[in-house]
Amino acid sequence: MFYVYVLQNKNKRWYTGSTGDLRKRFDEHNNGKSKYTNWNGPYILIYYEACDNEQDARSREKYLKSGMGKRYLKNRLKRFLSLTG
Repeated sequence: MFYVYVLQNKNKRWYTGSTGDLRKRFDEHNNGKSKYTNWNGPYILIYYEACDNEQDARSREKYLKSGMGKRYLKNRLKRFLSLTG
């Protein structure tokens, strides 16, 4: 399985990525081992999807980073976002 995930940092900013090992990748983000997220942690996992293969996960990641994808996520996570302020 491959995963598409969304992390949220302390400033409420989102990072979207994909991986074959979600737990390991999440740990890398929070331990400063990712060059894109090493400066603004800690992160919480706010959303993920499982995909059958890497190509599907990357396509979904690309979509979630688009304008329509961001709107989809905000709508999908509306209740969560209101709880986290």
